[in-house]
Amino acid sequence: MAQQAYMTETDSGGSGPERRESRLRRLRERLTAGWRGDRRVWRRGLVTAAVAVVLAVVMAGHARIPNRIGNLGSLTETFLPWFGLLIPVLLVIALVRRSATALIAVLLPAIVWFNLFGGLLTDKTGAGGDLTVATHNVNADNADPAGTARAVAASGADVVALEELKASAVPTYEKALASTYRHHAVVGTVGLWSKYPMSDVRAVDIRLGWKRAMRATVATDSGPVAVYVAHLPSVRVKLEAGFTARQRDKSADALGEAIADERLPRKILLGDLNGTMNDRALKAITSQMRSTQGAVGDGFGFSWPASFPMARIDQILVTGVEPETSWTLPETGSDHLPIAARVKVDTSAS
Repeated sequence: MAQQAYMTETDSGGSGPERRESRLRRLRERLTAGWRGDRRVWRRGLVTAAVAVVLAVVMAGHARIPNRIGNLGSLTETFLPWFGLLIPVLLVIALVRRSATALIAVLLPAIVWFNLFGGLLTDKTGAGGDLTVATHNVNADNADPAGTARAVAASGADVVALEELKASAVPTYEKALASTYRHHAVVGTVGLWSKYPMSDVRAVDIRLGWKRAMRATVATDSGPVAVYVAHLPSVRVKLEAGFTARQRDKSADALGEAIADERLPRKILLGDLNGTMNDRALKAITSQMRSTQGAVGDGFGFSWPASFPMARIDQILVTGVEPETSWTLPETGSDHLPIAARVKVDTSAS
């Protein structure tokens, strides 16, 4: 009697690995029950498969989408990372429809997306560097300029660029940053604050008719660096005109020419470029400089809008210096998030 009870208890329990294997087998059978022997799995979901192929073609060939009609190419490139959200939707539809054709087709946009943006999903930040820089579009209508200034200074940045400075708010920013940064200059609606001496400060003509860009030589402990600050014109999405960015594009070309003509080999661009690194309209700039976020950041580093960041239109770009780490700072009273990066100015040992 005791032996029978023992055997019953043992048999009902079963071994751990065997039970797990049995559960996995049952789950697999449930998932494939409606697929096996069904010849329609290849005929169903053709529309879903077609959408997946089109999505893959759009992402892979985004550079070939023309800008002649409403700057459609630039609009696509601005929000290109978000196209990846369509992939899991198509995957679910393919599974619900039990379509093998759609499942295979969904692999195409998935491969393209990971080829374009997979590198941004890994943490590439380093621990070195000898200069920390930050930039922030503070928003002309910022209700707390002093608090915004203190928040950016708390990042520990050695050099801070501010854009969209309202003339009446400039004294507030100057007072809030005076104890941390001994050197500063404001040109039009942009300004630069530095712990290191600054010289050769001047406006940069970006063909606007008013001053929204500047450059300065910052004498760091590791050598002089040409620091540019820019706020390129805003872009708009209009039903009748599409993605209107003509003035932004002209200013980007002018800024790219100024940076190319810079005689100092070490250059850093800080600012709100109103465009992402994928936007071909910024090619005059991006073709000669590296994004710190793309090189050594963790994730996409979206900076706008602050309430729900969808694009990184605020940029830190470098050439002649080595990026070490790049990050996004906490929200302030602006509609943009501030961003920061640490770079190595002394690259002689690299």
